[in-house]
Amino acid sequence: MQAETGESRYTEYCSRCHGETLRGTDFAPALIGDRFLSRWGGQPLGAFFSWIKATMPPGNSGALHSQAYTEIIAFILKSNGMKPGPAALPDDITSLDTMTLPGERSWFVDISRPGWKLSEGITLPPWPPRANPLDNLRPVTDDLLKHPSDGSWLSWRRTQDAIGFSPLTQITKRNVKSLRVAWSLALPAGPNQSTPLVHDGVVFVHSFNDHIQALDAATGDELWHYVRKLPTGAASTVHRNIALYDNKVYFTASDASVVALDFKTGKVIWEQAIADFRLSLTHGGPLVARGVVMQGIIGNRQPGGGSIVGLDAETGNILWRFHTIARPGDPNDSSWNGIDPEKRSGGSVWTAGSYDADLNLAFFGPAPTYDTAPLRDLVKGRGLSNDALYTNTTVALDPMTGRLIWYYQHLPNDQWDFDWAFERQIVHLPIDGYIRKVVITAGKVAIYDALDPATGQYAFSIDLGLQNVVTAIDPKTGIKTIDPNLIPGYGRRIMVCPHMAGVKTWYPASYNPATRVLYVPLVESCMDMIPQDKGEPSYLTTGDEITLRPRPDSDGKYGRVQAIDLTTRKTLWVARQRAPQMTGVLATAGGLVFAGALDRVFTAYDADTGTELWKTKLNAVPNSTPISYLANGKQYVAMVVGSIAGNSYVFPTLVPEISVPMAANSTLWVFELPDS
Repeated sequence: MQAETGESRYTEYCSRCHGETLRGTDFAPALIGDRFLSRWGGQPLGAFFSWIKATMPPGNSGALHSQAYTEIIAFILKSNGMKPGPAALPDDITSLDTMTLPGERSWFVDISRPGWKLSEGITLPPWPPRANPLDNLRPVTDDLLKHPSDGSWLSWRRTQDAIGFSPLTQITKRNVKSLRVAWSLALPAGPNQSTPLVHDGVVFVHSFNDHIQALDAATGDELWHYVRKLPTGAASTVHRNIALYDNKVYFTASDASVVALDFKTGKVIWEQAIADFRLSLTHGGPLVARGVVMQGIIGNRQPGGGSIVGLDAETGNILWRFHTIARPGDPNDSSWNGIDPEKRSGGSVWTAGSYDADLNLAFFGPAPTYDTAPLRDLVKGRGLSNDALYTNTTVALDPMTGRLIWYYQHLPNDQWDFDWAFERQIVHLPIDGYIRKVVITAGKVAIYDALDPATGQYAFSIDLGLQNVVTAIDPKTGIKTIDPNLIPGYGRRIMVCPHMAGVKTWYPASYNPATRVLYVPLVESCMDMIPQDKGEPSYLTTGDEITLRPRPDSDGKYGRVQAIDLTTRKTLWVARQRAPQMTGVLATAGGLVFAGALDRVFTAYDADTGTELWKTKLNAVPNSTPISYLANGKQYVAMVVGSIAGNSYVFPTLVPEISVPMAANSTLWVFELPDS
C-alpha cells in the first residue's frame, strides 16, 4: 500500500524530471537499475531520505511531508525489485539508517554530488584541488566573541554587545558607486529573516524548512548542507539568527529544539527539545556565552507564557529556565492584577539577547501579552498592580544560573502590543561629564531608554517623535505618562500612532562607536482601534478591530532611516522614502549605512548626511539584516532576501503600486568592489 501511494506521489512530483519509468531523462538521473544502485547501493536509507528531502522537489525542497518522501522511497525500492516488508517504511532518519539499499556503491560515484555515472575506466584530466576554508576553521572562544577580527561576523549583530557595526573600510563613500554583485546563491525557498555568520572564510546561513548551509565566503560554493527532519505536526517557522561557539553551529529548529552541528561537517552533535512545539515557537535564535546556550521561547497565548532556557554548550543538557511571566514564588507575582497563574500568557522572547562579558550579564526583552482585557483596569484587592512583569522589560540574567540580577520595565500594562522586545545594545556615552556604559533599547513606539547595565538604573530616554500614546517621561525614573484617551476597549474609536507593527520593530539599529551615532530603520504609520460587537474575534482581547492608516500629516513616504547623535541626543539626519523599511541597518567604518525596503531596493547612504550613494534592486523583499565581512583580504556586503514574512504582510496596503513577489524564494546576495 505504501509503495502504491508512493507511485502516485512520484507521478505527481518526480516523473517530469526522472521519467515515467524512473529511467532518467536529460534533466535528472535514473532511479532504477544499475545506474541507480551504483550510486546508492550499500548506503543507509536515511542518507537517501535526507538527500531527496534536501533537494526535491526542485525549487521547493522539503515541501512534502516526511511520510510522502518515505512513500516515494518505497515505490523506488519496489521498482528496483525489492519486496515490501510486513511493515511500512518509517519516516524518521534514525530508523531508516538501520536499513541499507542492496548492492554496492561503485568506487567512482560520489553520492553527495548530482550528475551522471562516470564511464568505467575513465580517469579525469588532472585539475588543481580547490582550497577548502573549512580546513582552517578555528574554534570560536569567548575571547574571540568579545574581540572578533574586523573581517568576521561571529554573532547576530557581529559582536555580543549587539551594536551591528562593521569596522571595515575598503568600501567607502567614494567608491561605493562601483559596488557590484560578487556572487549570489539561491537558498531553500521560503520566508527568510536570517542573518548569516562569517568565520575564517566560511558563511553559515539558516533558511526556511530548517536548512543550515556552510558556504565559501569568497565564491558562494556550498561546503555542506544540513536539513532537519521535523516530526509529524511540526510546521516550519521563520528564524532570525544562529550562533557559533567552540566547534559548533547552534540553531533553534521549528520543533522547538536547539541543535548543535559540527561546524566543519554539518553533522549533528546534539539536539535538545526545550518546549512543546505544538504550543511554543522560536524566532529569535541563540546567544552563547561562557559555555551556555541561551534561547528565548515564544509564549504567545499559551498558559504560562514564554521563557529563556540555558543549555550546556557541550552536551545540550538544560541548565536552567527563567520564566518571563512572573509565577507564584516570584516577588512580582502580584503584578498580574490577580489573574490566576495558569491563565497568564505572553512574555514571548522574539529577539536574541546581548551579552556584557565584563559584567557577565545577558540582556533579553520579553514581549507583552495579547490577553490585554484582564489587565486593563486595576482590580483593587486582587493584585498590587497590573504592570504584568516581566513583559516589556529588560531582564539581566546570570548566564551560568539564569538568576535574575535586575529588571527594568519600559512600558507596563501594554494595551496596544507595543513590544519593548528588540535588541539591547551596549554602548559607551558621555553622561554628566563621565563616560558611562549603558544598555539602550526601543519598543515599537520608537522611544529609546538607556539603562546602567550593572544595576538597571535609568539614565535617559529619546523619543523619535512618531508616537502619540506617551505624553511625558519622568527624567529621573523613565516612568511614562500615557494619554488615557488612547487606552482601547472603552467603546470608542481611537487613532493611535504607531500601528502595532511598529515604528521600530525587530529590524535592528546599528551604532558607530567612534562617532556615537545610532542609525535606526523606521516605518511611519498609525492605526485605528475600532470597537467590535461583543463576541467577535480580535487580536487583543480588549475587543477592538485594528486597521492600518498613514499618519495624519503623511506625505505618502513611509520608510525612514534616522541618524541620532547619542552624545547630544539630537537627530542628525532623516532619509525618507515611499517604500517602508524592511531590514535592519548596517553602518560601517567606511562612512556608509546600508538598509533595504519593501520595494526590493537595497541602498547605501552617506553616514554623515543620509545622502543616497548607491542602490540596487533585489529579486525579492529583504527581511533580514545586511552584514559585511572579509574573505581573502577583500570586503564584501551581504544581504538575505526571501518570500514575504512579518511586516512584509502588513505594510503593502499603504503602497498598493509596489509589486511584492509572492512566489516562494530566497537568495543570498553578496556585493564587492571590482578588482583594481
